[in-house]
Amino acid sequence: GKAAVHCVIIGFALHDTDRKVIYDYEDIKGEAHAVEASNINPYLVNAGDIFLVKCRIPICSDAPPMAKGSMPNDGGNLILSKEEKDEFLSNVLDAKSFIRPLLGSVEFINDQVRYCLWLVGVSPKIIKAISKIRERVEKVKDVRADSKRPTTRLLADSPALFGEIRQPKKCYLAIPEVSSGERLYIPIGFLQPEIIATNKLYTIDGATLYHFGVVGSLMHMAWTRYVGGRLKSDFQYSAGIVYNNFPWPDSPTDKQHEAIEKAAQAVLAARDAHPGFSLADLYAPVAMPPGLRKTHSKLDKAVYAAYGKKSFTSDAERVAFLFELYHKYTSLLPAPEVRKKRGKQMV
Repeated sequence: GKAAVHCVIIGFALHDTDRKVIYDYEDIKGEAHAVEASNINPYLVNAGDIFLVKCRIPICSDAPPMAKGSMPNDGGNLILSKEEKDEFLSNVLDAKSFIRPLLGSVEFINDQVRYCLWLVGVSPKIIKAISKIRERVEKVKDVRADSKRPTTRLLADSPALFGEIRQPKKCYLAIPEVSSGERLYIPIGFLQPEIIATNKLYTIDGATLYHFGVVGSLMHMAWTRYVGGRLKSDFQYSAGIVYNNFPWPDSPTDKQHEAIEKAAQAVLAARDAHPGFSLADLYAPVAMPPGLRKTHSKLDKAVYAAYGKKSFTSDAERVAFLFELYHKYTSLLPAPEVRKKRGKQMV
């Protein structure tokens, strides 16, 4: 009863059949209901045959760039627990400016905090002078130098820094890479630039309430549920497949734009009404506070209106609509450049 096994039964025919049926489950433990389909695409949606490919930039101009957080690649030597942070500060008075809160998916969702030594821009003289920092940096250098990966070994030349640094400069929107597939909404939220995001968070630098509203809506959730990856039953978010391919509302009016921002602000206010609750608490499948659920429903309606719709009956209907929009958007884009593969050099 603990194996994370998922079974999809697909029927194939050697001829075109007039009757195509998708058996959908509102509750995975309940009974399926049959949905007649004109065409069943690779995502098991009643829509055209569309194959999403990994995109480096969003297909919509309304979507700001998304990046992964910074990767430590440090063997754990730049990371501090709360106890280690407190000990550090009690022994090194000047260390406060070097220590930052550090969040990945787990910490962000569960309101847990780790810390890290963030030594960007810090003088090598200072690093050398503070023994506790110098010792950790030397360990990072050793870990990277002993790596089997050539790219990691190169990082041994800058052991005081994270292996990959992509920290936003402004207030940013954080989306966990992995989150429970049982939640109606993936918990997302705004973080200040002094909070370091690891590579287990996706970030949108300078995101607005409008961006929060669209990404936090059922439209984006349905898209994620159908086209995103899975880790066991959990959602495994991605920039290249999920976010960059997501069809945003086509030229929403100022009124629609403002309605989404107002509804998004109401969601944040509903969260603030429960101090001490983590995002895991607030978005628990069976215990989501009624006020928060109500504000999310209003946000969903505001996003529907921006798409020119009043409502949808199911995720399948939402995704079918989004696939049509995706086809419309991508048919207007220039054909991607095809990179020629280098052949093996004959010696």
